[in-house]
Amino acid sequence: MTQQNNCDVLIIGSGAAGLTLALHLAKNADVVILSKGPLNEGSTYYAQGGIAAVFDEHDSVAAHVEDTLIAGAGLCDKETVEFTAENAKPCLEWLIEQGVAFDKEKDNDGEARYHLTREGGHSHRRILHAADATGQEIQTTLASRVKQHSRIRIFERYNAIDLICQEQSSESANSKQCIGAYIWNRNTEKVESIYAQKTILATGGASKVYQYTSNPDVASGDGIAMAWRAGCRVANMEFNQFHPTCLFHPDAGTFLLTEALRGEGAILRRPDGSRFMPSFDKRAELAPRDIVARAIDFEMKRLGADCMYLDISHKPSGFIKEHFPTIYERTLSLGIDITKQPIPVVPAAHYTCGGVMVNHHGKTDIEQLYAIGEMSYTGLHGANRLASNSLLECLVFARAAALEISDSLKQENEYIQLPQWDESRVTDSDEDVVIQHNWHELRLFMWDYVGIVRTTKRLERALHRVELLQSEIAEYYQNYKVSNNLLELRNLVQVAELIIRCAMERKESRGLHYTLDYPDKFPEAKATILKSRE
Repeated sequence: MTQQNNCDVLIIGSGAAGLTLALHLAKNADVVILSKGPLNEGSTYYAQGGIAAVFDEHDSVAAHVEDTLIAGAGLCDKETVEFTAENAKPCLEWLIEQGVAFDKEKDNDGEARYHLTREGGHSHRRILHAADATGQEIQTTLASRVKQHSRIRIFERYNAIDLICQEQSSESANSKQCIGAYIWNRNTEKVESIYAQKTILATGGASKVYQYTSNPDVASGDGIAMAWRAGCRVANMEFNQFHPTCLFHPDAGTFLLTEALRGEGAILRRPDGSRFMPSFDKRAELAPRDIVARAIDFEMKRLGADCMYLDISHKPSGFIKEHFPTIYERTLSLGIDITKQPIPVVPAAHYTCGGVMVNHHGKTDIEQLYAIGEMSYTGLHGANRLASNSLLECLVFARAAALEISDSLKQENEYIQLPQWDESRVTDSDEDVVIQHNWHELRLFMWDYVGIVRTTKRLERALHRVELLQSEIAEYYQNYKVSNNLLELRNLVQVAELIIRCAMERKESRGLHYTLDYPDKFPEAKATILKSRE
């Protein structure tokens, strides 16, 4: 018998988007937050740089909009960009009210003001930050507020398996409505279900599909895959942002080196110490991420080098330790003193710019189902995300979704009995090595064939390999009990297919999608939209 849980609102994901939405909704609803690991384990916690918003009197919303449009390589939805930039400051002020402590400095009159840094692609200093651990400050502050709220329940160590949908009984533009999800309790290793009036996917991106990534292990594209299987459209999955500067060290794991380093004057150098970015773009180190990542990739391949180097040692030691304490301590623990030495860096998969298609309130193609944060496609990022617009999108669209959801919630929640989960014909697996092998194969060929530089032949090879893996995994999934690795692999393979199919449809090079077979850019930019076969 499948245990059924009930709530008004189910939020799948516990990063900035999910926690912000929960706090906005809990005044009027009973909320459940599903967290795949510990509450703080997600991409938000590891975000270093900050959040973009206009706080400087010399800056403007129009300038923020223009910078975003330029970085997006002509593919941003202008209305969405304007909506996001206009709502940035109120959302940041709400964060500050929750207790988030952004760094401050004294102005010329001795008055305290927020310290604003600058990152690649920005024409002004407009990045609010908490040293170089902004995400940690936001995540821990919001998590603390959530834990204290009487109407929010937190389910930690739970995987969402699939959405539960039913056909609409009333005449509606959408034939389906979401009524909850099947979830796997990793604490008891039992499948449960959860009914909700509204279900919100806030599961983050899918960069774990690549061999080298800055993301934590939980970034396995779960929400995108579940929404696709349920029947939602996805868009622009070919645009996966590779962060130019991840620490290259055998003991570093996935340690990101914030773009704020370059914003404060760090220089990219070849192994011989020579600077190379001015040869690629007039903005040099402050060019958008796609340009910087391709430049590093090009130089590594041209020279046969394992890495390039990021050098901020020309700045005063005190300045470096004050502004980048996390990076300083982490690199020092590995024997690198960034006040005296350059830092070895390589690009790594970092951010999913496409995702599940939504409107300005986060609504998907399925009634009662919403998607917010990195897993959604709002039109904000276009073909390349502007630095520090990611956490901003989480906040703006969480607030917008909360307004729409609050207005449409039923005050009297009539719980529906959900279908039972059937595992009568499955057994425990004694061949987990199959999952591990498929896992490594997938991430390796995605890196080799669908990485920073692509060709049609590489994409065709990748699609063939994905289709073989999908058939193997489908058979495995039908015959064996679920596990964390199996669920993540199933989702990653699905997301890999979507990335490849989108990439194959784009017969041009634009932003993060660069193909040697179609190096030119079309005069008119169009989104790549895939419609589910469901």
